[in-house]
Amino acid sequence: MKEPWPWDSFVSSNDIKSFKMKHFKSMFRAGFLGFISYFSYQVHAQDAPRKPLDTRVNILFGLTQPLIAKGFNMEGNWFYRRLSFDYSHGVSLDFSGPTVTGAVKEQHLAVHIPYSTGFGVGYRFTEWFNLRLEPKWHQFEIYYDGETQNVGNRIGKYNTFSLGIGAYANWQPFKNKDNALKGIMIAPSIRFWPKLASNLDGDSFAYQNKMTGKQEVHKAMEIGMNNTPLIVNISIGYSFKLK
Repeated sequence: MKEPWPWDSFVSSNDIKSFKMKHFKSMFRAGFLGFISYFSYQVHAQDAPRKPLDTRVNILFGLTQPLIAKGFNMEGNWFYRRLSFDYSHGVSLDFSGPTVTGAVKEQHLAVHIPYSTGFGVGYRFTEWFNLRLEPKWHQFEIYYDGETQNVGNRIGKYNTFSLGIGAYANWQPFKNKDNALKGIMIAPSIRFWPKLASNLDGDSFAYQNKMTGKQEVHKAMEIGMNNTPLIVNISIGYSFKLK
């Protein structure tokens, strides 16, 4: 029989997964900030000299949703002069194990978000930067971590509404090309979507937790990272110039 390594007794697989996730998040944040700094320097060339802004339609797909939440997100933008309009829809987002923290982790829960949807209206400061006011609607389903997610195993289900702001950048790395590469768009974003309301009485529900053996309280969650209103993402897609 293979002898266990000395550290096996105090380093669990969950510890390793948690370390990997924290390391990934740190690398993601560092890379995101570095990327912001890099393209912020580059895109100034796209705005000089100052000229009327193009009317454009962007079709974008988020990277955070499939990479971290095992889901999907699609976003459509319409830019007209200084105004920006968007609609985004995320589906089948999952969080459990190393991607949950606090009471959710302590209660051994998994979170499934069937949809997160809404629109935004904002202002274009430059061709590459805009701010938007964004009302969003989200649905949460709560399960025990590791169990099959079906109606019979579901602990609770509720909806929330958030209202916040988003800061968006639009970078066309091949803008000066005269071929199909010209429309490729990379769009980093930072969003702050605080929860304003839910359909739960008292914004929470109590239940008997079979994992802890105690009556626990689950509070309606925020939609962002680590149960906060903050969301950081990078989307990729294509931009179409309208006449």
